[in-house]
Amino acid sequence: MTEPSITQSRGVFSMSCRVALTIPAAAATIWQLLTDASGFPRWNSTVTKVEGQIREGERLRVHVPGTARTFTPRVSGVVPNQRMTWTGGFSPVFKGVRTFELRPLGDGSTEFVMEERFSGLMLPLVKGAMPDFGPVFERYATDLKRAAA
Repeated sequence: MTEPSITQSRGVFSMSCRVALTIPAAAATIWQLLTDASGFPRWNSTVTKVEGQIREGERLRVHVPGTARTFTPRVSGVVPNQRMTWTGGFSPVFKGVRTFELRPLGDGSTEFVMEERFSGLMLPLVKGAMPDFGPVFERYATDLKRAAA
């Protein structure tokens, strides 16, 4: 797919957004971009700064444009050049889980999939204040494709 494909769902206590895009680059090239914390703002217009190291067990401090809030996900499930997960919040109150997947294709390109799932008892109260992640995820994937190509 040459354009990002966005899928979203909303329930009372859950919400998710997923983007998928084929990037004409090897998984290792894309992985390098996704795991270089200090380099994130150079290619990703949805992030102004990432503090910490993007590796198993590390807690990050992610800064995004338009808010003073800092997100502090923990990195887990790291399989180099394939997948990782960033998890923030506290179950059962409110939890966000962002999963990154790279699926090499036979022609040397890679399918990039990023999905974030929010859940918890507080979600019905905060859902209205949360942004529409569709455009943000689309921009994230498009920025990644541009940087990897």
